[in-house]
Amino acid sequence: MNQYLDINPEVAEALAQGKAVVALESTIISHGMPYPQNVETALAVEQIIREQGAVPATIAILNGRLKAGLTKEEIEYLGKQGQAVTKASRRDLAALVARGADGATTVTTTMMIAHMAGIEIFATGGIGGVHRGAETTMDISADLEELAQTGVMVVCAGAKAILDLELTLEYLETHGVPVLGYGTQELPAFYTRTSGLKVDYQMDSPEELASFWKVQRELGLKSGVLVANPIPEEYSMDAGAINAVIDLAVAEAAEKGIHGKETTPFLLAKVKEITGGQSLDANIQLVFNNAKVAAQTAVAYCKL
Repeated sequence: MNQYLDINPEVAEALAQGKAVVALESTIISHGMPYPQNVETALAVEQIIREQGAVPATIAILNGRLKAGLTKEEIEYLGKQGQAVTKASRRDLAALVARGADGATTVTTTMMIAHMAGIEIFATGGIGGVHRGAETTMDISADLEELAQTGVMVVCAGAKAILDLELTLEYLETHGVPVLGYGTQELPAFYTRTSGLKVDYQMDSPEELASFWKVQRELGLKSGVLVANPIPEEYSMDAGAINAVIDLAVAEAAEKGIHGKETTPFLLAKVKEITGGQSLDANIQLVFNNAKVAAQTAVAYCKL
């Protein structure tokens, strides 16, 4: 085991007994929404995973230790600290550990720490990807490179709608990352169920997803797998309206010179502001939905 890694006793016991475990990121707690809604949401997601028969493992960096599985007190701490906690991507990991600092994990670092701990399935909201205008800014999320090299199945509602979804799919194809649509042939666009873009394969049950992942691992393929699970229909937002809002947010970010890791939190906050909080409500519901599918898949995988 990695010398810097602490696995929560409940998670360690589940892994040792071959039980289902689902990893969860912590950036959504620190940077995704205000306190106490962030803590309430994080605990609700963990409860959903338990109800499906799996063990949740929220991941973070605390006092320089890589944590696979947080206590309620640790989740509360992250929620209260909020954006004072570093949003930690791959390049930040060594510095935070060396300094004994705290970090909230993105998709990238959650995948890394989950993989170190032996957790193979991870539920999140949406992945990062190729940002709009990346042909000039070169702003491409490290999440895509991590999917190309780290063997974790990531269940999400597609890439965040603030991104260039077509270029994001092209990048994943180039790096050999399978994109699976859960009950759909189209890539969901985070707040909405469709984007007009095709996924690689449609999967219609947790058992199908589990079987695919088992074969992927047994073939020795090193990449992760992206499962695109559409937001529930009753919470899906109007595509035209949300895209108009995103265009406004992207233009404002450009005017203010916002770039790099600050881009996504700014854009999501701006979209929330313009939509009067409707986008945040949708975000919470899609995370709940992804946690349920990931847990069901993890349970099915353990039976194979």
